[in-house]
Amino acid sequence: MIALACHPESRSRAVRSVHAEVTRKAGGVAVSYVVAGRIDELKLPTPGMHPLWKHTCCELFVARRGGTAYHEFNFSPSGDWAAYAFTDYRQGGPIEVGNPGIVVRASSETLELKASVAGGAGPLLLALSAVIEERAGRLSYWALRHAPGKPDFHHRDAFALELG
Repeated sequence: MIALACHPESRSRAVRSVHAEVTRKAGGVAVSYVVAGRIDELKLPTPGMHPLWKHTCCELFVARRGGTAYHEFNFSPSGDWAAYAFTDYRQGGPIEVGNPGIVVRASSETLELKASVAGGAGPLLLALSAVIEERAGRLSYWALRHAPGKPDFHHRDAFALELG
């Protein structure tokens, strides 16, 4: 499991840690996120709460080394999901992809979300992140690596994991 760091400008009172695990699978990538803390203090979305990235959700960004194009996948604990294709930094929009098969398990101390997406052959650069919304309205932003400044999961500095 890989630890995600909370952005220094968005501390969480409810979440102790967020970890992720990524594996290559036939024809794609499987990802698992584990949020640890006081889960009952989180605002977990209900189906239809969009845009997903404004509420508790886990995100996966996938790119290839040397290019500017990338995909973004949002996975909500409600089971909702969204996918986007970008040709360059924030230049793009929604795309249709296969259902990522989101599986969620929650207890009073952990929230686990698993999903799978299709991916091409060859090495991939990944950015792993999560947005956590507390019942009190506070948002915290978690990532494998944060770019300088405000939280920005699209920034190329966030693509910190290479998957061969």
